[in-house]
Amino acid sequence: MSMLTPPGMGGKYRITGNRYPRMRRPRHRRRFFVAASGAAVALSLVGWGSLQLVDIFTGNGGTARAAGGGKGCSAQRTGASPSAKATASKLPKPGEITVNVYNATTRSGLAKDTADALKKRGFKIGKVDNASAEYDKKVKQSGLLLGAPKAADGAFEVLGTQLDGTKTVRDTRKSEDVDLIIGDAFKKLEPAKSAERALTALANPSPEPSASC
Repeated sequence: MSMLTPPGMGGKYRITGNRYPRMRRPRHRRRFFVAASGAAVALSLVGWGSLQLVDIFTGNGGTARAAGGGKGCSAQRTGASPSAKATASKLPKPGEITVNVYNATTRSGLAKDTADALKKRGFKIGKVDNASAEYDKKVKQSGLLLGAPKAADGAFEVLGTQLDGTKTVRDTRKSEDVDLIIGDAFKKLEPAKSAERALTALANPSPEPSASC
């Protein structure tokens, strides 16, 4: 009889040999945990599906459908805003704007060349000269638009489509003409086609999108 055999036990309970018996964890516990985890996942899916059905039948699923690309809210264009329409209706045509062109740079001939180009685009040209001492060599932008408050009714915007990077200043003059003072950053006017597209977009503002369900 082996020393591992408890006293008083023999027969089929007798342990022989010199090896200790291995104690293994019962396998039914692992199966229990796997089954419990599967049941928890299944219950979660069932609960989520129930909430989705409730949202659909109660009318609260619009946002989810829109985000998922289904039949939810869609953006529609409802027309330009009243302020944009008012601005577009006030826009004068280039032929209604008198532009005085002044050169505030050290490059000669800019005022005349720019005035000729604006004239070809339909603007009325007033005075063409060097800038006064107040602005001579002091304008760092491509151009300075200077005019009376009356000229603000679209004249600045229309003239601004012809060159980029301008600054607008209002003075106390009584007339409605506008000064274009060419600055150091000026290279050339915008291409005619680009200026025409900008002017068309200014006169016809895009409608504003609105969401509808």
